[in-house]
Amino acid sequence: MFVIKPRAFAWGLAIASFAAFTGQAFACPVAAGDKVVLASQSLDPDVFVWDSATRLISYAQGDYDTESVLKHTLLAKPGTSALTVDCRQAPPSSKYTKGELDLVGVKLTSGPSRGHYGWVAAEDVRRPDGKPVTVYTP
Repeated sequence: MFVIKPRAFAWGLAIASFAAFTGQAFACPVAAGDKVVLASQSLDPDVFVWDSATRLISYAQGDYDTESVLKHTLLAKPGTSALTVDCRQAPPSSKYTKGELDLVGVKLTSGPSRGHYGWVAAEDVRRPDGKPVTVYTP
């Protein structure tokens, strides 16, 4: 007969609970598979769709040059439809953004770049009804 020692069982349960709760600390504003529309909340409503999350983070931190922007982005017109595929939180060292920067992986489903995958800032993502998924903080 197999008997679990109560103390070992309690420690295992505590560790599993801690791991589950720490994994839920980041709440993404969108879920994988959500249909969204891209439109910037800034003065220029076009959206840069970056080829990697790392480059998007560097851009948000002010570490970029014109050549890298032209080489590693697609320009999505406002209203471009997309499907979300991933969501992450950037490291908290962004120079030009207040608070946390959420990154959304998307697959473009309309426009000339239809079928391309990329990364956008969550503040440039809107629900299909046009409402932003995040609160804009200038």
